[in-house]
Amino acid sequence: MHATEIIRRTTAERRQDTLERLGSERDIWVSTAHPDNGPHQVPLWFLWDGRAVWMCTGAHSATARNAAHEARVRLALPDAFDVVLLQGEAQCYSAREVPEEAAEAFAGTFGWDPRQEEAPYVYLRVAPTTVRAWRGETELRGRVVMRDGAWLR
Repeated sequence: MHATEIIRRTTAERRQDTLERLGSERDIWVSTAHPDNGPHQVPLWFLWDGRAVWMCTGAHSATARNAAHEARVRLALPDAFDVVLLQGEAQCYSAREVPEEAAEAFAGTFGWDPRQEEAPYVYLRVAPTTVRAWRGETELRGRVVMRDGAWLR
């Protein structure tokens, strides 16, 4: 349970807290959309490499199909008190195309290597262009901590 008194953080503090969470959490909500089928949202494991979020999903999943058709995606860490929302464009990589460093880091983090599965998987890389972070109403103003791919100070 979180304390009821919320102390407003500076942009630099929000940025630092966001980076710490991206580096330590496992799950992220991924929102994609398709013009005919509408929005789709699922939780996936993710890895933050310092510049981008890496995820993996079945090659035939709605998430993979949507991201291939419409690259714009939204991501959210699963905490309604300490909100972190990211948006950017997904780059899709097959298991054969994924950069070795990213695939090895993903496998090392989760103890699972999608490249070894019989069914095909797709790696999604999202370099955020916008990040919003806030705790409670007192932080709604100034919640943008990244704009146009650059962290704010």
